[in-house]
Amino acid sequence: MKRRKFIRNTSAALIGLPAALNGLSLSPIRQSALLNALNPDSDRVLVLVQMIGGNDGLNMIIPLDYYDKLYNVRQNVMLPESSLDHFDNNLAFHPSMKGIRGMFDDAKLKVIQGVGYPNQNRSHFRSTDIWTSGSPAEEDWPTGWLGRYLSDNHQEFPTNYPNTEFPDPLAVVIGNSISLTCQGSVGNFSLPLTDPFNLGQLASGGDDFVPDNLYGDQLEYVRLTIEQTNAYSERITEIANLGSNTQTYPDTGLAQQLKTIALLLAGGSKTKIFIASIGGFDTHANQVQNGDPLQGEHTELLQKLSGAISAFQADIEGLGLSDRVIGMTFSEFGRRIKSNDSNGTDHGSAAPLMVFGSCVNPGVFGANAEIGDEVGTQDGVAMQFDFRDIYGSILEDWFEVDKDLVKGFLHADYQRINILNPCLDPISDTSKIAEESLVVNLFPNPAHSYVNVHFESERERVSVTLFNAEGILMDTMLDRSLSAGKHEMRFDIGSYPSGNYFIRVVCSGLRQSSRIFTKI
Repeated sequence: MKRRKFIRNTSAALIGLPAALNGLSLSPIRQSALLNALNPDSDRVLVLVQMIGGNDGLNMIIPLDYYDKLYNVRQNVMLPESSLDHFDNNLAFHPSMKGIRGMFDDAKLKVIQGVGYPNQNRSHFRSTDIWTSGSPAEEDWPTGWLGRYLSDNHQEFPTNYPNTEFPDPLAVVIGNSISLTCQGSVGNFSLPLTDPFNLGQLASGGDDFVPDNLYGDQLEYVRLTIEQTNAYSERITEIANLGSNTQTYPDTGLAQQLKTIALLLAGGSKTKIFIASIGGFDTHANQVQNGDPLQGEHTELLQKLSGAISAFQADIEGLGLSDRVIGMTFSEFGRRIKSNDSNGTDHGSAAPLMVFGSCVNPGVFGANAEIGDEVGTQDGVAMQFDFRDIYGSILEDWFEVDKDLVKGFLHADYQRINILNPCLDPISDTSKIAEESLVVNLFPNPAHSYVNVHFESERERVSVTLFNAEGILMDTMLDRSLSAGKHEMRFDIGSYPSGNYFIRVVCSGLRQSSRIFTKI
């Protein structure tokens, strides 16, 4: 095997060989096809905030029109209605989220309801893999949703990188480990970083003769990686020394991560992707404290999240970078509708997702989580929006990636969502989805042997699917083109056990999940 071919094909396996130096890991980073797909003059940045553990969306953004029904099934964790921070008709923020509420009022926040994926997996590890890879629930994909864009070109990397055109890593994780989100087909593009002022230099091992064998190939690769790491180390420290923050951040882990990101951007970093994280959202117990829903772990977490993001947004604006930077939160799943006996909530299904920045299309997208009169112990919030459509919409609108490429890297049924209103060079595209509601009527409800589904569509392909209350796809009842107009269709459901189900209709670029209760 040729040495260069060996280096390319074994880079992923060698990620773990040199562990780290002051938080700067020796992971190979290949140059990006994404950057080639971008407007050459674009310098847009995406900041991901991962909420590790599975966030209770029903305690973060509360559907007021179902407050009484929620209270009936989660009394021991439910916030008093008088404490809720009303912000959009029948919705309210958790009262600890004052900073994010202010961003919503300033039109710098997009809330997308009911985000998940078909066949929800409630394992932390597997669901995190699905979210970071962008894979279907039934398939294991070895690459990340951003990594797939960062792995098509520049096969000779790491030779001669960094360079004058690309002096910085393409992705930075603030922390001690790389992210699957940026895993490419050959190597991982993310570079972990903890302290930009304390990086140091690695010993390169000299210029001794390299034998033409397997050991020599490995040694050559390690030396190239060390050289690259040292170059990035010098560059990051230089950038950090040039930058400065305009805001005082809270003394929390997430806030300090976002402060570092803002500092690097202020210093002139050309990195396009940053990833920060906050853990602790696996609130099986002590989600609330001493019987007081206004105290406890989840309140503290949401306060940290809100304080960090609002400080970061203010800093980005103070630095004059607000037309370049957007951010997005995500978590591996939501929590169940019904609370448990330990003052907590268990692994669930869909949950709200937030996109923030001056270039978002602000407001709320999607219907409130629908809560029935009867809620099972396993019931989760129904999926309205596939998270891959959100990823794809950001790639298409923010990074100007061709729609066909988005479909190829995410899923063939990708549908764009009008999440962003880019501040610079907005895309002129008549296919943008208007934020209209899709009206779906189900009757009878409760149902016994059949249900009628009534909706209106254009002349287009329409999908009607049935999910159980755990987010598992039970049946694709319709998936074909229909004529324009009003439609009423009858579907047999008599073979399903009694319980809560959701019928999801997708047409006209819109989605609606409506609850139906079946009785035998």
